[in-house]
Amino acid sequence: MESMAFIVILLATVVLSSIIARSFTITLPLPLIQIALGCVIANVSSFRVSLEPDVFFLLFLAPLLFLDGWRIPGEGLFRDKWTIISLAFGLVLFTVLGAGVFIHWLIPAISLPAAFALASILSPTDTIAVSSAASRAPIPRRLMVILEGESLLNDASGLVCFRFAVAVAMTGNLVLWKAAGTFIWLALGGLLVGVATCVVANTTKDWVSRKFGEEVGAQILVSLIIPFTAYLIADAVGASGILAAVAAGIMMGIEERSGRASAVTRIRRSAVWDAVQFAGNGVIFVLLGHQLPGIIAGAGSAIQQTDKHNELWLIFYVLAICVVLTAIRSAWAWVTIRLRLALGEKWGHGTAASDSRLVAITAFAGARGAVTLAAAMTIPLSLRDGTAWPARDLTILLAAGVIVVSLISASAGLAFVTRPFKVSRVNELQEECAIRSIAARAAIDAIGEAVREKEAQGSGADLYVQAGERIAADYHRRIEANSVTGRESPLAAQADEIERSLRLIALDAERREMYSAARLGRQNQELIRDLVYEIDLQESQLFSRRPTAS
Repeated sequence: MESMAFIVILLATVVLSSIIARSFTITLPLPLIQIALGCVIANVSSFRVSLEPDVFFLLFLAPLLFLDGWRIPGEGLFRDKWTIISLAFGLVLFTVLGAGVFIHWLIPAISLPAAFALASILSPTDTIAVSSAASRAPIPRRLMVILEGESLLNDASGLVCFRFAVAVAMTGNLVLWKAAGTFIWLALGGLLVGVATCVVANTTKDWVSRKFGEEVGAQILVSLIIPFTAYLIADAVGASGILAAVAAGIMMGIEERSGRASAVTRIRRSAVWDAVQFAGNGVIFVLLGHQLPGIIAGAGSAIQQTDKHNELWLIFYVLAICVVLTAIRSAWAWVTIRLRLALGEKWGHGTAASDSRLVAITAFAGARGAVTLAAAMTIPLSLRDGTAWPARDLTILLAAGVIVVSLISASAGLAFVTRPFKVSRVNELQEECAIRSIAARAAIDAIGEAVREKEAQGSGADLYVQAGERIAADYHRRIEANSVTGRESPLAAQADEIERSLRLIALDAERREMYSAARLGRQNQELIRDLVYEIDLQESQLFSRRPTAS
């Protein structure tokens, strides 16, 4: 029962963090609020939890990385695949080598293999932390897709480097060709398992739907099972479970765009996954905060491992490591942008951002998160000869400190370097209007084709013609509302807003009347619930079309 009570407390804390974040007039990063609340729980309650990395990766990272892969724009991911790969794999290796040597030089008590192990778990950025820090910063859309794609893949590469570093520390040697083969299998095997799992699951699901009809609940449950299945299979064959979850998510996005699922399934499935994402992201950072007091309590003994006695040295070490990590990331981003420009491409296409500002955005977007802390917890207690792992407590404390500092610097730094940007939606509006016009013309053509078929049959053709003319007139009005410039006239926009507000009033009146009939027991309760759901869908569509300030 204590475990269940702790789970309830965690979820309630996530809800509370959201309320606190919305109540402040200044923008506070939600992960920092959740970390702070986790620290409070650890200090005022007797609940203690051991962060088991294998369980953590499966229960939290697998579904969340699956969802991120599912929702990341596929065209951007494949268009900039080489840039993403260079950041997710090349930058990780560069960070491990550069930061590892620096950490060993800065703190000689941490041996070189142990320093490489620490650099490995500090090398991957955190998808959740990056998205949260960048949520209110006007980052160029193409660059944001690159950063999200990088954080999706570099967890696996960082953890693979960590495994190799631990192996070197334990055995004292490393066979390069075996390491290369292991790395290739971990990466390629994980990707293949993820793709195969998603394809098999969706192919089977689609066949069952065609044969016996579509069950919404089953469709949602299959989507929830896929990431766990992909992770477990990959782990069983010695491949990367994290990459398997990401690959399955990317394939799920392709499946989504095929349009085989019904509209009701997509709406309800999206709502379920939104709840999973909100709860999972929040619990990760609350748990991270819950671990911090225990880690900080060992600061005194940890600093003694470096022959220092002043705990202020820990702050210096953390800040120095963060500066070096940022410098390495900046250098790699600058070289990458130079190469892309040499190939005639622009990384920040569609923005007025300078190259130096793009480098700064990329550097500050390197926030670390719970993956780093979970990996730090897996550092062995001792080496193969029985001696203690070099400065293990200090290593874990440094990892926790880098996480907190990187989250703060990401939030403040991105706000600063993107401040000169003016958020303009002109291009987005033009693109939206063009897509709406193309879709409306396709709808008009489909209506005309259906009406002509009924006219050829001769039965009830007049009714079809009248209905088709009414629907086509509405689509023609939508096309006319979207001008050539992609922007509506002020009067047209005002008329649309008035119509939207009146429709909302009408839908609210419908719903209140149905609820009244339900309370009085005059109508079938299940029927009213279905009709209210239909009204809710119409209202959500109107809210999604609400204009935003440009």
